[in-house]
Amino acid sequence: MLSVTLHQLKIFLAFGRLLNMTHAAKELHMTPAALSIQIKQLAEAVGAPLHEQTGKRLFMTETGHLVEAAARDVLLRLERLETELAEMQGLQRGVLKITIITTAKYFIPRLLGEFCTQYPGIDVALEVANRDQCLLRLSQNMDDLYIMGQVPDHLNAASIPFMKNPLVLIAPAGHPLVGKKAIDPARLAGEMFIMREPGSGTRLTAEQFFESRGINIKVRMTLGSNEAVKQAVAGGLGLAVISRYTLALDEGSGAFSVLDVKGFPLVRQWCAVFPKGKRVSKAAQAFLSRFTPPQGPNALP
Repeated sequence: MLSVTLHQLKIFLAFGRLLNMTHAAKELHMTPAALSIQIKQLAEAVGAPLHEQTGKRLFMTETGHLVEAAARDVLLRLERLETELAEMQGLQRGVLKITIITTAKYFIPRLLGEFCTQYPGIDVALEVANRDQCLLRLSQNMDDLYIMGQVPDHLNAASIPFMKNPLVLIAPAGHPLVGKKAIDPARLAGEMFIMREPGSGTRLTAEQFFESRGINIKVRMTLGSNEAVKQAVAGGLGLAVISRYTLALDEGSGAFSVLDVKGFPLVRQWCAVFPKGKRVSKAAQAFLSRFTPPQGPNALP
């Protein structure tokens, strides 16, 4: 096992997460052939196959799962050591790793830009993922912070609300309700809606709003990104509930309008999430201290 390298462990973690040679190689900026050689050498060092193929799909062997867990432990410990060494020098150097859901990409980079200006010695690694991918990374404790709107109930996670996330209802230009004031939500019954994927925090909030009022809405289309939702609305395919942050560069286009519906905007909170009991790094604390943290059990440890 002494012949195993950290590079091989990093490669195997990416492969284990994706279970696809091509996708893992692309993520790591390698060729599939080079990645395959590294995994083969790792398997030879371990003395047992790490994966197997059934049909066109790859699966981890029991040995592969053991090696994956050990690789994660080793790399996390080294990251923790790097953080501890950096903290001995204050915030002059260090790493801040953040994963955000796709909607947060409209404002988090600006906040990180301000943070990097204040702390130029901190290297920031930002991952943009859908909600399921974000929750997977959270469950594996891969990052310092996770930015999302809907805090998971099934994971042992702590959360700090730090910013409001208003959800608005948009309609295509020319829709009969555009320009109307204080629209009764009941008038939306029967309207066609464009929705995000099941599990999306925005979708869950919208569904709860309409269900609580006994309003039946029809989902014409489910799309996996805010940009696709906006294009569908602009194309006249229906209405949509969407974060106001996603409209920053679009409201002046005239392609769609925000409707004045009673009960809207639906105000949610952006939250910084991390596993309970996790020692939050000084870099992460410095980033969150730019906002006003709440007092009580959810405050930073």
